Amino acid sequence: MQFLFHKPSMPRPEEVLPGRAEAIATPGAHFVNGRSLTPPYPDGFEVADFAMGCFWGAEKKFWPIPGVWVTAVGYQGGATPNPTYRETCTGHTGHAEVVRVVFDPSVVAYEQLLKLFWESHDPTQGYRQGNDIGTQYRSAIFTHGAAQLAAATASGQMYAGELAKAGYGSITTEIGEAPAFYFAEDYHQQYLAKNPNGYMCDSATGVACPIPTNVELPVTGTERA
Repeated sequence: MQFLFHKPSMPRPEEVLPGRAEAIATPGAHFVNGRSLTPPYPDGFEVADFAMGCFWGAEKKFWPIPGVWVTAVGYQGGATPNPTYRETCTGHTGHAEVVRVVFDPSVVAYEQLLKLFWESHDPTQGYRQGNDIGTQYRSAIFTHGAAQLAAATASGQMYAGELAKAGYGSITTEIGEAPAFYFAEDYHQQYLAKNPNGYMCDSATGVACPIPTNVELPVTGTERA
């Protein structure tokens, strides 16, 4: 039996959902550490945004890292203002599921976060991660400032070489300055802390990213949690 499969693609302008002028309900405190998910953040801290598939498991990988102040999930990189989860999942907003990481650069370097990003998913899969298929699951690094953009670009070039040695195809990761970030609904925030047996996509390649680092990462594991 044959089934028709439509390859995911970014929506054309006439297909983009209109969204809304008002933001959806703003999430409150981080379920794990109690800190505010929304600004203002402590002086001197930086923001990093990563898209690497389903944001439930992606967020969990970042919040235990020393130097990470708070994490949150949201939607970024599309055209629909203030989208909902249901709208994003239609593929007609253009947004990716994103993890926002607020961190203290005196404790953890941005390069350390990049290393975790690359090693925690397969950046060669295009509009998917594992069994999760759709433009919302694409790989992306949305940067804040010239230094982050340069570091992200250099890390991608470095990791592309390592992946090629291991037999993988070209990196499809989108790298560029961060567009508007829209916080996801409260029930998505720290989802796997609220639902310990919830779904966690694991599509990591097992290929190490050779970014120099002097901070030891906690073991995040590859189990569904």
